[in-house]
Amino acid sequence: MTESAGLTLSARPAPSPGNGLLRRVRDHGVYLAIGVLLVFNLVFTPNFATVGNLRLQLVQVVPIAIVALGMALVVATEGIDLSVGSVMAITAAIIPLYLGYGPWLAVAAGLAAGAVVGALNGTLVAFCGVQPIIATLGVLVAGRAAALVLADGRLVEIFDPTLQTLGNGSLLGVPVTLVILAVLSTLVVVTVRWSVVGRRLVAIGGNRAAARLAGLPVRRTLLTVYVVSGALAALAGVLNTARLGASDPSFVGLLIELSAITAVVVGGTPLSGGRIRVVGTLLGALLMQLIAATVIQHDLPDSLARMIQAGIIVVAVYVQRDRGGA
Repeated sequence: MTESAGLTLSARPAPSPGNGLLRRVRDHGVYLAIGVLLVFNLVFTPNFATVGNLRLQLVQVVPIAIVALGMALVVATEGIDLSVGSVMAITAAIIPLYLGYGPWLAVAAGLAAGAVVGALNGTLVAFCGVQPIIATLGVLVAGRAAALVLADGRLVEIFDPTLQTLGNGSLLGVPVTLVILAVLSTLVVVTVRWSVVGRRLVAIGGNRAAARLAGLPVRRTLLTVYVVSGALAALAGVLNTARLGASDPSFVGLLIELSAITAVVVGGTPLSGGRIRVVGTLLGALLMQLIAATVIQHDLPDSLARMIQAGIIVVAVYVQRDRGGA
């Protein structure tokens, strides 16, 4: 049922031996890709190995990693959440509206908005029978539009000491955002590996009909997963807005769903569900950040990074194809 390596939980039987090379790429491809990128940047990118640059890369990966954690939970149930970028935008738009009542109330309002959007997604999927890709695609479009309406289409600068500390402060020399990511990652690992909820996730993703016949609360679990995904996306929006010191709903979270899905899939969680790899997801997020940073530092077009991410998704799904049929 579980694999200790990579913090994996799976409801599927072990795949057939298949091609040895494909199995190695499937299980360790993210490590190889990160290693290749690191070597390339150490050789060809000036000042890449400086402490300041490495710290910057880790800080910038936090929003992607947080969103990817929520995405991994959804994908484990054989779902998808395309609305995460729009949730970040909604959160960014809400924070300035409530900042006059105090920074923590503004943060709470943003997180609550994300949970509400997640509840909408979960209701459409679990209780209305709408396919996840359709439900969350609709919310993606409507959510981004709602965020622009809330912000009146304007960028709003934020000058709040508490939010500045949240986005750019340090705790014992470690960026606050990294501390938050570490805590969240630990909570997800514990939930996935040692809780009833984690077992339900992979059981539902592995065979939803069988899980329902076994008496598992399928609908309630699906609703919870989408609420968590929405709340985590909102938290990523809060941290991103706090770090930038500005609310820009037209930019915040733009296409982050692509990065999150790629991180999840390349990290070893198949889109067919029934399996979740937490550490792999985090490494996948780091890979996405390294790709983006490499493209930027070598003055290449940003569209190239998107093309690479799309190619990674195709390759990752291909090498995992034997799991879907299990």
